[in-house]
Amino acid sequence: MATDAQAMLSVALAEARLGLAEGGIPIGAALFGPDGELLGRGRNRRVQDGDPSTHAETAAFRAAGRLRGYGRTTMVTTLSPCWYCSGLVRQFGIGRLVVGEAETFHGEHDWLAEHGVLVTVLDDAECAALMREFIAARPELWYEDIGE
Repeated sequence: MATDAQAMLSVALAEARLGLAEGGIPIGAALFGPDGELLGRGRNRRVQDGDPSTHAETAAFRAAGRLRGYGRTTMVTTLSPCWYCSGLVRQFGIGRLVVGEAETFHGEHDWLAEHGVLVTVLDDAECAALMREFIAARPELWYEDIGE
């Protein structure tokens, strides 16, 4: 069981590394219960599955399965979430978001905070380095992923 933000991030970071090793985009996520229990984990699998909707946060959310409520859960992601994944957090009322880094991509975590989600940005150097290296090596894939 993960009890602090950095420990929870380590699960998402492991998923990001797996995604990169599979030839995909190195973004990982995990959903935790209120007591730190890991409910689901996942990685961006757009490339591996040929499915543009398989972002890390959606994969972790799907892996968690159905819950009665999500208000006391924590979504942890290695990178600030895009609009699509931020919408998932908001739609299901996930109460807390932990972001590994927002330097390489400043997603919509500010918007989530404005709408009541408790947001923590860790500015994790390893998450940022992983993304910087990926973007430098595969810019075409990165810009496809973010819709540019």
